[in-house]
Amino acid sequence: MKIFVKVKPNASINEVVLIDNNHLEVSLTAPAEKGKANIALIKLLSQYFKVAPSAISIIKGAKNRQKVLAINI
Repeated sequence: MKIFVKVKPNASINEVVLIDNNHLEVSLTAPAEKGKANIALIKLLSQYFKVAPSAISIIKGAKNRQKVLAINI
């Protein structure tokens, strides 16, 4: 499954908001430096989708706020 994610780093809380079936808006408390936000994103989405973190990979946008992720369910 491919999803499109808009990430908001340095937020006050970790939160996942479903926009539609393929689009999410994710707020993260982690900063956008040295990949910390990407790691936090994968952790949070693995809990949200109830899959292992290894089942989620960033296809596009590793250094951008707009990302495309693949989730193997």
